[in-house]
Amino acid sequence: MSASRTPSELRPPRMERLARLPLFFAMEGKRALVGGGSAGAAWKAELLSAAGATVDVFAADAGEEMRLAAAEASGGQIVLHAREWAERDFADVAIAVGAFENEQEAARFASAARANGVPVNVVDKPAYCDFAFGSIVNRSPLVIGISTDGAAPVFGQAIRARIEAMVPRGFMHWVEAAKRWRSEVQASGLSFAGRRRFWQLFTARAVTEPNHKPGGEDFLDLIERTREEGARADKGSVTLVGAGPGDPELLTLRAVRALQSADIILIDDLVSPQILDFARREAKKMLVGKTGRGPSCKQGEINELMLTLARAGKRVVRLKGGDPLIFGRAGEEVAVCEQAGIPVELVPGISAAQGAAARLGVSLTHRDHARRVQFVTGHAKDGRLPADIDWSSIADPAATTAVYMPGKTLAEFIAHAATQGLAPETPAVAVSNATRSDERVIRTTIGKLPECLASEPVSGPLLLLIGKVFIEKADQASVGPETNVRSA
Repeated sequence: MSASRTPSELRPPRMERLARLPLFFAMEGKRALVGGGSAGAAWKAELLSAAGATVDVFAADAGEEMRLAAAEASGGQIVLHAREWAERDFADVAIAVGAFENEQEAARFASAARANGVPVNVVDKPAYCDFAFGSIVNRSPLVIGISTDGAAPVFGQAIRARIEAMVPRGFMHWVEAAKRWRSEVQASGLSFAGRRRFWQLFTARAVTEPNHKPGGEDFLDLIERTREEGARADKGSVTLVGAGPGDPELLTLRAVRALQSADIILIDDLVSPQILDFARREAKKMLVGKTGRGPSCKQGEINELMLTLARAGKRVVRLKGGDPLIFGRAGEEVAVCEQAGIPVELVPGISAAQGAAARLGVSLTHRDHARRVQFVTGHAKDGRLPADIDWSSIADPAATTAVYMPGKTLAEFIAHAATQGLAPETPAVAVSNATRSDERVIRTTIGKLPECLASEPVSGPLLLLIGKVFIEKADQASVGPETNVRSA
């Protein structure tokens, strides 16, 4: 019998150290000062103007780039002053930027700005910078800034290029619409849950129709859809979400959306902590762990907590390792929600077998070796080897078998399978912590696996994979005559 424990709140990790604090200054109608007339200064003047600032440029000899920037200012006016800057010029300035080759001039400029309480940046001279510009992805009002703290500007530009390719230009129209509609949504009479549902529908449409320019008809349609869903928006719900086997990059987009809209997340022990980076920060996280060997929350307690929270109007996400539809007790939890009249949704995840096979580079249904794939549990409700396993299917040479959670019964399973017809030379792979950084793999045959596990014990969630599809990988073993143990 495993020890019992009660659900406990999981405190989110504290913010790790930041090299720079990312801030977005409101510059509309404010005054900025630029010292110097070089091409570098011109680019900064153009940025400040684009943000709405009136830019006073002080340079005895402004270059061609600066003159063009002033003539073609896209936002606030760029005013050229054909003289060097002076201390008095910092009055009523919100931001100051200097571009100087001379170190003494750079230091004097920064000192004057700071003396007047003005944040200052001196181009390519970090010692005199209170802030940095970084690389910018402009879908204004959607603006994305990227900083490498000056360490690798080219790397920052490469990241910007990738984000540019991922973020459609049409998103700017959707963000503009959000600015126009926010006050109307607030005044619409929708409840808090209804308003949030409006923005969820808004986001879903923006993602599916990024190049559509939203107008009044779109707003009315979204409001109508939200009101049609009013009862559901104000009522709590439960979403069972598959977190995948461990690697956070295997999380599905639908799972991310569920995590970002949750009020409360009930988390299994097997869920990788990095998965929670995708969750809404304001969501309450509660650990309701169920493990085979340590203290576990009782399933009845988890069910009752889930229902209590949903009845209180909360959007509950039940976050499970792997795929909740494969040995994740999804059926039990769906049933209690349906019996209580609580809306319930399922979001599948990458299963441990799929994740492990992908890491191994193996197709579970390779047509030269397998006609089917089967998932088998390694233990019954009482924790023992299930009495109703179809051993003829386990012994079938044309099947690929994934045995989940066989930690306590592995030796018994292997021995029984061998006596029931599973050939001892059948390839087998034991994987612990599949897809995680501490993943361990033992490749061998089913007959020699007990010996291998005895000499190289593994810890963490265990998965046993059996079948001819693994024959080539077994042949590649490099540690011992039949076994390869490696860290991913």
